[in-house]
Amino acid sequence: MNEKRNIGRILLGYFFRGLLLIVPVAVIGLVAYEALAWLDQIVHVDIPGLGLLIVLASIVIIGWLGSTFLYQRIAEIGDDLLRRVPFLKTVYDALKDLMEGLVGSKKKFDRPVLITPQDGSGLGQLGFLTQEDLTHLGMAADHVAVYVPYSFAWSGRLFIVPRSAVNPVDAKAAEVMKFILSGGVTRVDEE
Repeated sequence: MNEKRNIGRILLGYFFRGLLLIVPVAVIGLVAYEALAWLDQIVHVDIPGLGLLIVLASIVIIGWLGSTFLYQRIAEIGDDLLRRVPFLKTVYDALKDLMEGLVGSKKKFDRPVLITPQDGSGLGQLGFLTQEDLTHLGMAADHVAVYVPYSFAWSGRLFIVPRSAVNPVDAKAAEVMKFILSGGVTRVDEE
């Protein structure tokens, strides 16, 4: 009877290990498939995959145009038009700054920090130092801006904290972002 229970436990252990290996891969595969299918439907072509290639080629061409003088003039006109509409201006500026902060030349999420409350609780939150001078907002010179992403989401909160509550983290920014987004499950390697 004990042997049957042991075999059952071993098989159950293998089952759960299999789930741990299969579920993340299956979810990533499903999301990738759905994303590619959606992208492929943007340009309706009867040949599967050709729509996706057209979309990717268009993005590359727009990127290439973005590095030429011709695009600068078109971008300035579009930028000027967007800045004249109050609500669109705010959304456009925020999205443009966010994209430049993530992938542009003005990367902002490259200084991971640990913020600790000054109530002595010992709690801490990982985030990214995004601005050190907030005097233009009427804040005290000893406050900084720290962006704290949410786990399992691509959103987050911005905290204004005293500089003394911010401690640099000795790890790569990408590793800290993965750690936060995974809810602390991913291991962060020290630099």
